[in-house]
Amino acid sequence: MLSQEQILQIQECQPLAIKAKTMVPSQLALAYANKWFNIWVPKVYGGLELPLAEGISFLEELAYWDGGLGWTITLCSGANMFSGYLKTDAALSLFSNPETCFGGSGSVGGKAVWDGDKYHISGLWHFATGAPHLTHFTLNCPIFHGDKQQYTDDGAALYYSFYVPREQVLIHYDWETFGLECTASHSFSLDNVSVSQDQAFQILPESRLSDRTLFKIPFKPFAELTLLVNYMGMYRRFLDLVEKYYFEKAQLPEWAARSSKEAFRVLDKYQQQLGRHKLEITTLATALWAAVESDEQSAVLDIVDKVSVLAKAIAQGIYNEIIQLYPQLGIRAATPSHELNIVFRNIFTASQHAIFRG
Repeated sequence: MLSQEQILQIQECQPLAIKAKTMVPSQLALAYANKWFNIWVPKVYGGLELPLAEGISFLEELAYWDGGLGWTITLCSGANMFSGYLKTDAALSLFSNPETCFGGSGSVGGKAVWDGDKYHISGLWHFATGAPHLTHFTLNCPIFHGDKQQYTDDGAALYYSFYVPREQVLIHYDWETFGLECTASHSFSLDNVSVSQDQAFQILPESRLSDRTLFKIPFKPFAELTLLVNYMGMYRRFLDLVEKYYFEKAQLPEWAARSSKEAFRVLDKYQQQLGRHKLEITTLATALWAAVESDEQSAVLDIVDKVSVLAKAIAQGIYNEIIQLYPQLGIRAATPSHELNIVFRNIFTASQHAIFRG
């Protein structure tokens, strides 16, 4: 899906973005021009409205060439997907600007107090991927009517998602990690910011305001699939770089005689397994789309469970396999400027995302 020209530009920008610790202007221009932040936005709002399987295939390819860029596009396009839960007039107005980019936190925090006319929001949230270029920040808040916290009919704390223009948000530049540097996933806070009722929404199939298929899919498997393919794309790149290193190493007669056969055998095993996992994930994404379209709820629930189990198993397997491979890769794999090290750092930083931990 990526052209050779795009791939070259992605590769040229990667070290610049790592150094800048944020996406650089040429990366953003590429994303805006190709609507990468809007892959899940309905066509009526100016988006690409990709089917699930096609979208995750694109994200996997992007992560293969640059994990930091792929992670940023994945999280921001995932937030722009909230367009399907917004009122039509608001979504049309927001996404008529090709540079509109949502992003924020999936955690529930802070406090939203309803006064009968507006919500007043205060709180601190972490890990807003792409913070420097976001036009709107998204967040989840428990709801209060005055001093009284609100609950659902089944007794759970009621919370809504909100979107807030960046000028009402304070960004805390605290993203200091050894990988995924360019994602600039800083914290942000609001201090008694007033927002209208139209800026509140719930990310539930029954709360969608678009009738497109994507918004009938539960959000959890959507998030699991889109994040998982980032891990898989980065890992595929890692394995290809390992293979390149082994071919170079095989020029040394002693290593070729003593170690090459077993090294290539293990590498081939991991590559074949990753290929099978990629097919499994694509098959599940296609099946989920079809089940949702045909309103087969029992099938949807079954696929949702399978996605969750498989995603965690694949992610854990990737981490374990990298740990096995990394000590075999010499000093270049420990050199920060070498791509082997960059990909290693990106994968292990991404591994800390809560969705695959426990």
